[in-house]
Amino acid sequence: MTSRRAAIGLIAIGCSAILSIVSAQAQDYPTRPVKWVVGYPPGGATDILARLIGQRLSERLNQQFVIENKPGAGNNVGTESVVNADPDGYTILLVNPANGINASLYSKLNFNFIRDIAPVAGITRSPNVMVVPADFPAKTVAEFIAYAKANPGKINMASSGNGTSVHLSGELFRSMTGIDMVHVPYKGAAPALTDMLGGRVQVIFDNLPSAMQHIKAGTLRALAVTTETRSPQLPDVPTVGDTVKGYEASAWFGVGAPKNTPRPIIEKLNKEINAILAEPGIKQRLDELGGVPLIGTPEDFGKIIQAETDKWAKVVEFAKIKVD
Repeated sequence: MTSRRAAIGLIAIGCSAILSIVSAQAQDYPTRPVKWVVGYPPGGATDILARLIGQRLSERLNQQFVIENKPGAGNNVGTESVVNADPDGYTILLVNPANGINASLYSKLNFNFIRDIAPVAGITRSPNVMVVPADFPAKTVAEFIAYAKANPGKINMASSGNGTSVHLSGELFRSMTGIDMVHVPYKGAAPALTDMLGGRVQVIFDNLPSAMQHIKAGTLRALAVTTETRSPQLPDVPTVGDTVKGYEASAWFGVGAPKNTPRPIIEKLNKEINAILAEPGIKQRLDELGGVPLIGTPEDFGKIIQAETDKWAKVVEFAKIKVD
């Protein structure tokens, strides 16, 4: 019995020592540059956000947060590289809507995002916007639904690509209204908007920043934003949910790390990111990009990831979308 107690005591001492070492490492973290992986090319929304927050993290923590763009397979290449990285806090991921969508969109992933990536912190959530050509007959969401039901299969719904948040925002609308639209995917929002201006497609649920210039110019009409509340950038535009009860779709972004990353390091990053999001200059920049800060705990961000993954799985099943 004595030897057993002694063994338990040694284990307790060992665990305490390990915790002390981890805590000390977190206190000093980071002691070298941190790699922040973005699963898309430079210049897009994910890249802009990573560079915006990464610069402030570099300044606050006195180490470089180096943005590494790893595009490919709809964000999966970059995500998988982080899943397989050492869980030491020196490789992190810019988490975005594709991470929730791809869990059901792709049938042969080499990872399980919710299992293999630890949530660190949210950054921002921003709306998509339902837009139509300026001369389209419908001027409200209710009128659009009525027009679509009177003209089944005659409305072409553009998107920036199969399985994107733009595509699935439209599929969610279709599933909740029962209307019949023809999906027309493009390689990005720009060519989709060009064809909309030319009258070849009639609606898109686009990211707000790319559609905003056309809305302001009056060449496209915003019928509604896709978030639960109105956008400060378009205060006079209602939400889709005002007409289609329960509808909500948005682009959400945050930070993740490989599973088993020490909790003290996750908490330190979370604290720093939350502090950055509260800065007036950052809040203004996010506002300009059409988003609102997502300040909260790692668990808060984890709940968003889970809820979004569950929601889009139902839409992917409804629309019978698969990418392999």
